[in-house]
Amino acid sequence: MPTEKRIAIIAHDGKKAEMVAFVKDHSALFQNTKLVATGTTGQYVEQTGLKVKRLLSGPKGGDAQIASLVAEGKILAVLFFRDPLGKHPHEPDVQMLMRLCDLHNVPLATNPSAARLMVKGLEAEVANNKVTK
Repeated sequence: MPTEKRIAIIAHDGKKAEMVAFVKDHSALFQNTKLVATGTTGQYVEQTGLKVKRLLSGPKGGDAQIASLVAEGKILAVLFFRDPLGKHPHEPDVQMLMRLCDLHNVPLATNPSAARLMVKGLEAEVANNKVTK
C-alpha cells in the first residue's frame, strides 16, 4: 500500500540557487510527490510553481522540525544542499537531522551529485506506486 511521505528540501543560503536549478531539472518527480521545506528554501522552490509545505527557517527551528518529521516516519528522503565552508548558528540542529536520517534509514543527499542518484531511485518508487502524491 502506498505511503504518504514527503521529500524534504533544505538549502543553505549560498546553495539556494543551486537547489532551485536542481528542482527545475527534476520537476517531473517533484510534481508527483509532496514536498516540505524550511521557510526560505520553500519560498525559492515555490517560485518554480511547485506546491511546498513551508516550515520555519532553518536557524529558527526548521531543520529541527524536519528532523522531527524524519523521526516520526513522515519523510521519504531529504535533499539538503549544505555549505560545508560556512558557519551556521543552527549547526546542532543540522547534525541532529543528519543523525536521525541515519538512525531511521532515510536517504540524505547533501550535494547535487548525490541528489541526482537519489532522484533516480525516488522516480522508480513513484513509478511503482510506492509513494503517493
